[in-house]
Amino acid sequence: MNDTTIPVISVRPVSLAAPDRGQDLQVRVTAPATGRDLPVIVFSHGMTLGMDDYVPLAGYWAARGFVVIQPTHLDSLGLTPDDPRTPRVWRIRTADLTRIIDQLDVIETKVPGLAGRIDRDRIAAAGHSWGAQTASTLVGARVIDADGTPGESMADPRVRVAVLLCLPGTGGPDLSPMAAEYFPFMSPEFAEMKTSSLIVAGDADQSPLTVRGPDWFTDGFRLAPGATDLLTLFGAEHGLGGIQGAHDTRTTDENPERVALVQRATLAYLRTALGLEDGAWPEFRAALAATAEPLGKLDSK
Repeated sequence: MNDTTIPVISVRPVSLAAPDRGQDLQVRVTAPATGRDLPVIVFSHGMTLGMDDYVPLAGYWAARGFVVIQPTHLDSLGLTPDDPRTPRVWRIRTADLTRIIDQLDVIETKVPGLAGRIDRDRIAAAGHSWGAQTASTLVGARVIDADGTPGESMADPRVRVAVLLCLPGTGGPDLSPMAAEYFPFMSPEFAEMKTSSLIVAGDADQSPLTVRGPDWFTDGFRLAPGATDLLTLFGAEHGLGGIQGAHDTRTTDENPERVALVQRATLAYLRTALGLEDGAWPEFRAALAATAEPLGKLDSK
């Protein structure tokens, strides 16, 4: 896989009009300083984080040819429990990502030197933790309503591929009492998630959201028709070695080599799934299989 890097520019905040949201949507845009026909990654952060996190991923992807756009969702802006938006915040998260795609023209005009360089036919959705669930709704995952039926689809046909890091698993009896009370929307239904997706999970990721073990984070791979590959990192907890970056002090499994594996895997998958380099993902899979002491394993279907 070609690993040539490009100088990167990062601009924040870029403000996008959002009249039905209560306040404008603020995003960070990290992009290559040169090049044209640049594919786009819209990235949804985990709980309490924001557009300034995940630098190890955003910077890595941008230096290799992607425009990475990161919103700060409402849940990181101190919403109170009695705010009428609070029960809908998971829906507003998805709307944030859709709004970014809708306003790529605006983003181009607000980021110096970016105008005319975005490839709107190559758009990926990515996210970590709650952000992975948010991104998954753009590629067909739905949330099961209180009556047990899947809610409406929020899929966006403009999104061609997803990278889902620590994707929450099925809800219902699999949720912990705390999660059932505060995060009842973490009840995904994956049957219509048919867009090509890479799932990344840690085999030591024991979440307070579930009564199950780390395998909860592999449900999306088992149940989504479009989830073609699962990368399981050995010994990794919820931070996957520190993908959130230095701003988040909660990483308990800091490991630069693990982060580097996530970087290489996600880039290779994106490049092949978006039709940029057919051999990138097969080469990564072969290299991992040939590693004497690998940091993880791949399952494919």
